[in-house]
Amino acid sequence: MRADARRNRDRVLEAARAVFAERGASASTEEIAAKAGVGIGTVFRHFPTKEVLLEAILLDRVAKISAEARRLTTAPDPGAALLALVKHMVEQGATKRMYINALADAGLDSLGSRVGQSTVGREMVDELGALLARAQVAGAIRHDIGVTELIALVVGVSRAAEYTAWDGGVLARTLEVVIDGLRARG
Repeated sequence: MRADARRNRDRVLEAARAVFAERGASASTEEIAAKAGVGIGTVFRHFPTKEVLLEAILLDRVAKISAEARRLTTAPDPGAALLALVKHMVEQGATKRMYINALADAGLDSLGSRVGQSTVGREMVDELGALLARAQVAGAIRHDIGVTELIALVVGVSRAAEYTAWDGGVLARTLEVVIDGLRARG
């Protein structure tokens, strides 16, 4: 991809994140184009449908989690690093859920499995696994949990927070209970 085309694609993604966060997944592609400072044709050249755009944003979020997990594998305290990443993932859950719900409404309810089977999804699982293993070796995280359970806990807390209308206090207390349950007992 040419450098200018890549810049336009990145501007569209950034604008879409902002517009969807502010107005929800029902926001129009015209609003996104205006926010990005590009024509609607540029949006559709990179993302033929709004669903493709939503999926691209979700895949980008997964890639960022993967990169953060990779970066944290060298942290001096892997237990604290893993728990900080879990908190971050839960906090991002509201936005991610909006994208997943919008795609499901569009009939693309297999997104979760498509993301999980994608290269980006597999990399995220691998990076989370490496960070989890390092935290377990350090004695900070219990040994009877794997990446599947860790992801299930993140999804569960995110959905619980969604259920309580993302009440910050409820989210913080629920997350603290989960984090306490992840810690190794000595």
